[in-house]
Amino acid sequence: MRTVPLDAATLENLISAAVAAPSIHNTQPWRYRLDPEALTLAVRAAAERGLPRTDPAGRALHVSVGAAVFNLRIAVSRHGWHPVVRLLPSPDDPSLLATVRLAGTARAGTPHRPELYEALWHRHSSRFPFTGHPVPDEVRAELTEAAHGEGATLRFPAAQEVSRLLALTAEGERRDAEDAGRRAETRRWLAGPDGGGLGLAPATLGPQDAQGHVPVRDFTGASRPDALPSLSFEPRPTVAVLSTQHNRRVDWLRAGQALEHVLLLATAHRLRASLLHQALEWPDLCWALGRAELPARHVQMLIRLGYGPPGPDSPRLPLEAVYESGARAVR
Repeated sequence: MRTVPLDAATLENLISAAVAAPSIHNTQPWRYRLDPEALTLAVRAAAERGLPRTDPAGRALHVSVGAAVFNLRIAVSRHGWHPVVRLLPSPDDPSLLATVRLAGTARAGTPHRPELYEALWHRHSSRFPFTGHPVPDEVRAELTEAAHGEGATLRFPAAQEVSRLLALTAEGERRDAEDAGRRAETRRWLAGPDGGGLGLAPATLGPQDAQGHVPVRDFTGASRPDALPSLSFEPRPTVAVLSTQHNRRVDWLRAGQALEHVLLLATAHRLRASLLHQALEWPDLCWALGRAELPARHVQMLIRLGYGPPGPDSPRLPLEAVYESGARAVR
């Protein structure tokens, strides 16, 4: 593939691809800066867009940024470069989470296939009921291999284990509903610009599961039990468990890249996905999620997969809010 010039339009496309990644509560906690001489994009944490009550250690923030880095890799390859990624490249600068250098031309055999670039523009979380039609074994194997290639593990547990994981998720949801500080934080981010967030349309929030099989997150803060409509979800959800061997900051970033690779590949296969994050926000529940992993691993995300209606798009920050103009060395 011929490399295109890094002009303003191409740079805008790269950043737009990066910010299409999922992030907890749609906080979009990232910031980008280009070093034009080194052809390197720095990816920084936007601390002001963190969630101190829900995500005090910043794990979810790192996972979100890792997902954005994967999208950036996809877009860089699409334009003909080879993305060279360094995670946590500067110990003295903890807000610098990654750098992506645009090197040479895209190498043959790159794992980032063209359909993944198309999928990143169409991937949206779907919190609606799925049909219950099984995910084919060959698709499961492909998703598992995608996560493995990013340094993570993806497994599809049996029905009894899925029930246990969903029960822990439901417990996390219950605790969230009883925690006034977390409820206020959630409402602030979903209220719109006045609260610091971008706001979410009612259709984005999705319905509640009338049968209680799937603990869908109540983004209304559980202030009104009838705030969301109820529908019957699939009785036996397909849940994939994404985990890493260690639980360091670099592992969170790798998990984010693995998560986005899985989500884009699932989108290319016309699968829908929603993320079950509630239990991960409570240390004891997070530990319990991974107790069945052999060997012991750290669960980083539960992914509900299936066939059903697409989720609506969520609003994105404008380019000027996430891109810092001007050159600064990031090497």
